[in-house]
Amino acid sequence: MKSLYLMRHAKSSWSFEDLTDEQRPLNGRGREDAPRMGQALAKRNIQLDLLLSSAAVRALTTAALVAKELNYSHEQIVVRPEIYHADVHTLLDVVRSCPDKANSVLLVGHNNTISDFANLLSPGALHEEMPTAGIVCLHVNVHKWVELDQSNTEFYFFDRPRDKPREIE
Repeated sequence: MKSLYLMRHAKSSWSFEDLTDEQRPLNGRGREDAPRMGQALAKRNIQLDLLLSSAAVRALTTAALVAKELNYSHEQIVVRPEIYHADVHTLLDVVRSCPDKANSVLLVGHNNTISDFANLLSPGALHEEMPTAGIVCLHVNVHKWVELDQSNTEFYFFDRPRDKPREIE
């Protein structure tokens, strides 16, 4: 059994008109939500074998903030540029190309594709679009990632930032 975590990047900023879409950073809420969602994964005792991210600044920053909460080395985040403009078939190819020794994989991407991909693999599980920093977990009953498809994937959970309490410091 493998676990696939699909995460929409945290809330980004539109305050920098001179930046390209790919260069947009996280805003304040995004910088709060990403680690909070990483903490939620840590509370579930999740240990990642592989963390994949789009090359976009907002996605890569989200991945780094989540990785920190899971004691996953920032240097081990695998940037896959094709995730940025991906369609669901591209995301399927990205996941199918994961090393089979990786049993727990987190992919940080963009909407609408990340929501569509979650629904492709687990139809009707979301009943809504993934919010920024939302995470869907799917259990995949395969030994090799190349075998991933809708027939061997089961919805496990859908976490949203609004459902996770803010920690009081």
